[in-house]
Amino acid sequence: MLNSFDENQAGRILTLARETLAIEAEAIQALHARLDADDSLVRAVAVLYACTGRVVVSGMGKSGHIARKIAATLASTGTPAMFVHPGEAAHGDLGMVTAQDVFIAISNSGESSELMDILPVVKRMGAPLIAMTGKPQSRLALLADVHLDISVAKEACPMNLAPTASTTVTLAMGDALAVALLDARGFREEDFARSHPGGALGRRLLTHVRDVMRSGDAIPAVTPDTPLTRALLEISQKGMGMTAVVDPDFKPLGVFTDGDLRRLIERVQDFSNLTIRDVMHVGARTVHPEQLAVDAVAIMEEFRINQMLAIDEKGVLVGALHIHDLTRAKVI
Repeated sequence: MLNSFDENQAGRILTLARETLAIEAEAIQALHARLDADDSLVRAVAVLYACTGRVVVSGMGKSGHIARKIAATLASTGTPAMFVHPGEAAHGDLGMVTAQDVFIAISNSGESSELMDILPVVKRMGAPLIAMTGKPQSRLALLADVHLDISVAKEACPMNLAPTASTTVTLAMGDALAVALLDARGFREEDFARSHPGGALGRRLLTHVRDVMRSGDAIPAVTPDTPLTRALLEISQKGMGMTAVVDPDFKPLGVFTDGDLRRLIERVQDFSNLTIRDVMHVGARTVHPEQLAVDAVAIMEEFRINQMLAIDEKGVLVGALHIHDLTRAKVI
């Protein structure tokens, strides 16, 4: 089906889409300008930074959906946080909140009855209250220790009813808090990776060479006097497309790879009397087992090689790494 709409309908769709984006962009710009009007954001970050418990984020309806996202963003960037539904909080879940926590209440109107029912209890506990509302004179805003103004001139909804621009601004304010906090905490990529061990970044920043390298008897290795034919058997048996050549202390002297064999066949027809010393590639690219696996990937890509050796502080061969090992570990 080429098109479900006629030309006029399609034009109307694009017009409304552009207007929506323009209204929400203007709302973000207005929020940006308001940050200079007072120190509320700085005070909110200070309160969150000093929190010794968790950050509890709560809201009803669309504000609740945004609250869940803000809690998730805080938690993944170094600030322990959770979402509590205000309705459930009134029926027992408020027991999750302690005086050591910070409570973030989100309501565009600042009058959400479900929130207002539980906030007096939160205040009596002594937990600091940060409010995010679009009405600075609302009951919620006046009750809060810190109020963050998320007001918008209008919603993107043509009827000015459905939460659109207001939820976008609320989400942006939550992101601003999270980013300011992670910077204040000195949060780094490694910290982010620990919160996301199942993700691609986590694998890249948490996987070390020792985690994926082949070790012990799985390492293909021969001595310099090994006949080439015997070395080829070692290559075949270990399935790495190469073998290391080591001295009596098991320190690498060189390597011999499938590629070296192909080039040798082009030059020599009979190599039955050759030893691996005669044909090995002197020296080898190496990594330390404690290096990140992504470091090994970078070296392999730079020098266009598929295998590497891992050596310890004394230069002793302790592992071997193939590009396929890194692929299986989903490092690349």
